[in-house]
This record gives sequence, structure tokens and C-alpha cells, in this order.
Amino acid sequence: MTAQDRLVESTRELLWERGYVGTSPKAIQQRAGVGQGSMYHHFAGKADLALVAVRRTAEDMRAQAEVRLSGPGTAFERISAYLLRERDVLRGCPIGRLTQDPDVVASPTLRAPLAETFAWLRGRLTEVLEEGRARGELVEDLDVSSTAATIVAVLQGGYVLARSAESVDPFLDAVHGVLGLLSAHRRPDAADGS
Repeated sequence: MTAQDRLVESTRELLWERGYVGTSPKAIQQRAGVGQGSMYHHFAGKADLALVAVRRTAEDMRAQAEVRLSGPGTAFERISAYLLRERDVLRGCPIGRLTQDPDVVASPTLRAPLAETFAWLRGRLTEVLEEGRARGELVEDLDVSSTAATIVAVLQGGYVLARSAESVDPFLDAVHGVLGLLSAHRRPDAADGS
């Protein structure tokens, strides 16, 4: 792994652990095992490096989501697979956590990949729900856009509840709750996955 890659990966981890405000250039350099000269050779500063790190995290999140959302099964099964996939729940969402960071929120540049990621996820969930509705798996009057927004909100809220309780149980309750609500919109003849 190159020094540049080590810097990006170290920044990704530190942003997830400490947020932007709590991540110093010195901490990044120490974790990456590189000197100050190497960091500033590759990046203009902390904000430049953080932007690259956040974009890489966002790309990874989209790729992980896409594996489940484009996989086999009904729309409900694919969304279930996405929501129930293995996650480090108590660490929170690496993108969602950054929305609570005042310096990130104040920076249109750093905030942009967060907004883009959540917009992509809402859009992709809307597509999956629309496919399910078109195939007759879900009732015709399901508002797919609002339902997709609800799924994203419940997922992010589940992380917050789990972290505050120091338990994955509130996250799992939230996920199972939204799946129960979505299940109520399955057509009776499609509820068994046929």
C-alpha cells in the first residue's frame, strides 16, 4: 500500500471513530506511519485528504448496498438483505456520523458526498420498490419515493438509537419494524416470494 493510500485509509478510520473535528493531521500521519512532508506532498491539507477519504467511504457504501439491492429475489427480499446485512452497528454509519460534525456540515465541499450518498440510496431504494410494484410484488398505491426515504431515515435513526443504548437491539428493532411496515404493502399472492 502506498503512502497516499495509507493516508486515505487512516483518515477514513479516524473520521469514523472521531469525526472531522476530532481528527488531527498529526493523528492521521501517526496512524498512516508517514511524516508531515508525505501528507502535504499528496494532499493540500486536512480538508483535501478528508474529502478523498469520505468519497472512498461513500463509494464503498454504495458498492455494498448495490450487491444486495441488485441481487436475486423480490424487492422485499432484496431490501431485507440490504437492511439485515452484517454491520458494525455500534460504530454507527461512517457517512451518517459525519452529518453530526459541525465542520463538515459547514463545508459545502465536505457535505456534498454525504448528500450525494443519501440521495443515491433513496433513489436506488425507490428503483427497487418501483420494480417490485411493476412486477406485482407490492401494492400499486405504494408511494415508493416516501417509502424509500422512510427506510433510509429508519436505518440512520437505528444507528443513533443503538449507539445511545450501547446495544444493537434498538437498531434491529427499527429495521424489523420498517420491514414489517413494508411487508404490509406486499400483495397477498406475492408475500411468499412467488
